[in-house]
Amino acid sequence: MVAAIPIPTFHYERDLISKGFEIIAGVDEAGCGAWAGPVFAAAVILPLHSRIRLIRDSKRLSPAQRMRVIEQIKKKAIAWSVGVASQEEIDHINIRQASFLATRRALENLGVAPQAVLSDGFTIPEISVPCTSVIGGDRRVKSIAAASIIAKVHRDILMEKMNEIHPGYGFADHKGYGTKKHQEALRKLGPCSIHRKSYEPIRILL
Repeated sequence: MVAAIPIPTFHYERDLISKGFEIIAGVDEAGCGAWAGPVFAAAVILPLHSRIRLIRDSKRLSPAQRMRVIEQIKKKAIAWSVGVASQEEIDHINIRQASFLATRRALENLGVAPQAVLSDGFTIPEISVPCTSVIGGDRRVKSIAAASIIAKVHRDILMEKMNEIHPGYGFADHKGYGTKKHQEALRKLGPCSIHRKSYEPIRILL
C-alpha cells in the first residue's frame, strides 16, 4: 500500500495565532546539498483564508507545477521575499551558517515584519522574533511549503542562467547537484567559478 503524500496545513500558523501572534512567516531554503551556486532562502506570509490547492514540498512537484503554483503564492501572499548567500560565503562560513544568512536576508526583505517565524528543521539564529522549527516542515506547514517553492524556483532560474555562462556542466539539468553528469563534467573541465570549493568533491579536484 502506497503511503499518502502529506498535505501541508495551517495548523502551526493557527496555533501561533491562538497564542497572540498575528503575522507569521514561513521560511525554507534551497540548494544546501548542491556542489555549485548559491543557497537561496524564501520567506512567505500567507493569509489563512488563502486557498492554493497545489502547495506541497517543492521536491514533490514537477517544474511545471512549481511554476504554476508560485504565481498563485505570489498573488495571494501578504508578503514574500528571497534571500541569497553566495558560494563564496558558503565556502567562508559553511553551508549551514550560509543558509541561516540567506534566511535572515529573506526575512529582512519581506517588507512586512513578522511577529513569529516557522522554519523547516532548524531554528534560525540571530532574528528578533520567536522562531519555531518543524521537522519535515515543508511537508506539514503551508507557509513553509510555499517558501520552499519560491526558493526552489528562484534558484533553478539562476542555475539555468549559469548554464549559459558556464556551458558544459549541465547546470540547467542538475542545478548544481552531484549527479553523474556533473561529476563527469568536473573530471573533464575542472571546477568553475561558481563551484563550492570547500565541498570535498571540488576540493579534491583543486
